[in-house]
Amino acid sequence: MTGIDSVVLKQAIIHKVGNPTRGEELKLSANQLTLNDEIVRGLLTKYFLNSFNEHEQYHFTHISDVALNEVYNYVSSIFDNPKSFEAQSALLAQFLYAKSTHAKVKEGELYVVHFGEVPFGAEYIEAVGIFKSETRETFLKVFPHGQSLEVAAEDGININKLDKGCLVFKENRADGYVVCVVDATNKQQDAQYWVNDFLQVTPYADSYHNTDKAMGMCKLFISNEMQEKFVVNKSDQIDMLNRSMDYFKTKEQFNMDEFAQEVMYHPEVIDAFTQYKQTYQQAKGVHIEDEFDIHLSAVKKQERVYKSVLKLDKNFHIYIHGRKDLIERGYDDLTGKNYYKLYFDEES
Repeated sequence: MTGIDSVVLKQAIIHKVGNPTRGEELKLSANQLTLNDEIVRGLLTKYFLNSFNEHEQYHFTHISDVALNEVYNYVSSIFDNPKSFEAQSALLAQFLYAKSTHAKVKEGELYVVHFGEVPFGAEYIEAVGIFKSETRETFLKVFPHGQSLEVAAEDGININKLDKGCLVFKENRADGYVVCVVDATNKQQDAQYWVNDFLQVTPYADSYHNTDKAMGMCKLFISNEMQEKFVVNKSDQIDMLNRSMDYFKTKEQFNMDEFAQEVMYHPEVIDAFTQYKQTYQQAKGVHIEDEFDIHLSAVKKQERVYKSVLKLDKNFHIYIHGRKDLIERGYDDLTGKNYYKLYFDEES
């Protein structure tokens, strides 16, 4: 998140939340943090807010009524009555403790923070943040000892790495607010209790969500699924990834049929891609529209993971940016090795 210099930390409190299945305790703080030190306030603000992508927006949900979502209720009470902050923060900690029963859930500190003047589009509005630190790191502390300097090891929190976070903007209350989420420790694990069990949030079906999820789906299909269903070499996969990226970069709107024709080409590959979309949506619990406006911020995010590098053993890396017709793959009987032949006009 950018433009956080204006943010005001109105209230903040820390509770300790363990895993009840391991006999770890819930320890509630009696008082809020003292926020008199300007440097500490600045460091906390950076730690809490820097990891959020304001374009990735979620909202609270519930199977019956969003008003029955626990976190939604506790946050609403803070917005309505800031004097209830400590009581509501304790309820948030108790609810998280009840949801921390998965074997992979780690003990950690829960921060509940009431912010003012948080950037939201062209405005600055009120927000409530809920953050959990689970990862401890060892730091070296150098200190004077008589006429010399000594070194001691201390455990602490890396303020550049937020483990889990939730930022609730005081906006769109009837629809479950606008919520941004960070979950850095369980992206590839089963213990996604933070998003699914505790917060119970789902993405807004906007252009950013559709662009991000569609590009992620296309990358997985080209990189993994195609290899299982068709005979395809790495250079062909990279060529298709490049065509996919070019589509999202040059078009203003996404159309599933048009994309399939321009990127996939072959009818059997198009059919496999169409079927994969259904499987992907069910597995990820998301819905991707067949037509939507392309969001450039989502394209830039995905561009970082769209690899166009052909790795050959440990000797060569070939960066392929286009012109598939200028690269030729073959096999040399004399050496018993595969080869690539590259055609070019100039070298630099």
